Amino acid sequence: MFSRRVALFISTSLLLLAAAGVRAEAQAPDALIKQVSTDVIDSIKADKSIKSGDLPKIIALVDAKVMPHVNFQRMTSSAVGRYWRQATPEQQKRLQDEFKILLVRTYSGALAQVKDQTVQLKPMRGSAADPEVVVKTEVRGQGDPIQLDYRLEKAGDTWKIYDVNVLGVWLVENYRNSFAQEIGSNGIDGLIAKLAERNKSAGARS
Repeated sequence: MFSRRVALFISTSLLLLAAAGVRAEAQAPDALIKQVSTDVIDSIKADKSIKSGDLPKIIALVDAKVMPHVNFQRMTSSAVGRYWRQATPEQQKRLQDEFKILLVRTYSGALAQVKDQTVQLKPMRGSAADPEVVVKTEVRGQGDPIQLDYRLEKAGDTWKIYDVNVLGVWLVENYRNSFAQEIGSNGIDGLIAKLAERNKSAGARS
């Protein structure tokens, strides 16, 4: 249901997504990512529990540091696409809840893989005064550099991530394609059931 590109995104971009868990008051988005990504690298290196695969601790870390700083309603509605408006409020809530669990667990499973990567920012087009910006970066470590572009929106004095691009593929667009196929075959409730089943299976293995 989900492509290998998503797995690549998760293993390489978690660093910056986790970095978004730091307060971003009155700070340019590219400066924010540059500053906090360094802090997160140091935290991961120093945390023996995360490196040893303590899943409950990893999940708690991701849930606390990442998700409050993502516009999750926008991310979910964009991933569901045109079907979002057809969903009832209850279905929208279920979709958002299950999608969040899916991403939290996926991020958590990849977090232990973050070791010696470094992040280099590319010049940002536009201005920090714009309501939405794209921050382009490269994650460097072993192997070829990985291109990562982040879409952020301004919410008051803070910035929230609502989409990520890896190797030319936007995360939300990738999910939109697979979600549309599931909804086309089994309806909105079918997608909810599919996500719930996937999350239950992952929970049983942890």
